[in-house]
Amino acid sequence: MSHSVNQPIVPFQSLRALRAVPAEIHQQLGCADTLREILQQPQTWRGTAAQLATADARDALIGSIAPAPSHIVLTGSGSSVYVGECLAPVLQSALGVPCRAIAAGTLLVERDSVLPRGQGLLISVARSGDSPESVGVVDAVLSAAPGYRHLVVSCNAEGKLATRYTHEPRVRVLLLDPATNDRSLVMTSSFTNLVLAGSGLLPTRPVAGGADVVEDMFDRCGDDLARCGAGHFDAVVYLGSGAAWGAARESALKMMEMSAGDVRVMAETSLGLRHGPMAWLNQPSLLVSFLSGDAGVRAYETDLLRELTRKRLGLDRIVVGENIDAELIGERGLAIDLQGLYKLPAAQQAMIHVVVGQILALFRCLALGQRPDAPSQGVLTRVVEAFTIHADAAT
Repeated sequence: MSHSVNQPIVPFQSLRALRAVPAEIHQQLGCADTLREILQQPQTWRGTAAQLATADARDALIGSIAPAPSHIVLTGSGSSVYVGECLAPVLQSALGVPCRAIAAGTLLVERDSVLPRGQGLLISVARSGDSPESVGVVDAVLSAAPGYRHLVVSCNAEGKLATRYTHEPRVRVLLLDPATNDRSLVMTSSFTNLVLAGSGLLPTRPVAGGADVVEDMFDRCGDDLARCGAGHFDAVVYLGSGAAWGAARESALKMMEMSAGDVRVMAETSLGLRHGPMAWLNQPSLLVSFLSGDAGVRAYETDLLRELTRKRLGLDRIVVGENIDAELIGERGLAIDLQGLYKLPAAQQAMIHVVVGQILALFRCLALGQRPDAPSQGVLTRVVEAFTIHADAAT
């Protein structure tokens, strides 16, 4: 897997070829929504960045953290909690306030043991805002922890999170452009735009600098990533640190969802991989490493990659970063070398890592004969089906 390998590309093992065919072919393949939503990300990021500069958006964001809360909890379900994992370390570093991502399901059933006490801020992140636990958690925290303020960040103006608390002064709502409310079962542009929106809490107003980087990646690296995704592997390990840990978790979920569980996945940190999970690589597997923009963190990550090369672990390897040393990709590796990546804030670097994961999952799905817009039919639904909320579960 190398940029220098000049082999003919089988249709639909190429991003360029897939983009070029008529829309009706996308419909037949069941990838029309997913492909469009992956490709629209640079455009939607620019729109979200512009929205964050408006008075209404700044009021919702800055108003939620003024005065400063004692701690911030980011919550959501599935991909949405991984948005929180991308944001928590970034917000804590910039705001000087303890920040933690906690799954909505965990808050729903174990609130008393996991929710910090005091004058906190609960940020509920959601594509639809209609998942049963999303509203259940806000209702419960409003009642049981009245000192908490709430910020809802959602892509759906008609969702329950966006409409239920209109008259509740403790709840502020930031709604993103309807274009970010992905129609595909899997979250792609909704995920990255929610990360960008959440970074609006940072002191410096976000700009969509990553849009140019991703457009360049689509053009230069899209076919290589497509070929890798369509290759022969049945296990993937994603490595990331800091904000990229959330990106690794989201990328693993995308591969699991779009392969209908046929590909086994794991997300780890580079240091964590040594403590047992390295055994995972003693099989035909793909390793994807999201290199940190922090030189100190990256030193640990590159040490691990050299160790894996020495031990000949992993079938193939993809390394994502900037100015990547050729020795880090191993004998059968692919370097996704993105100029300008490390000039971006950490949250936007994580967004770009996630796009890499999306492309790999899309083409693995197509290679397996699945339909990316609705994989695992009969198992998964775009919004989790309603279930009973038990009032005493968290006490």
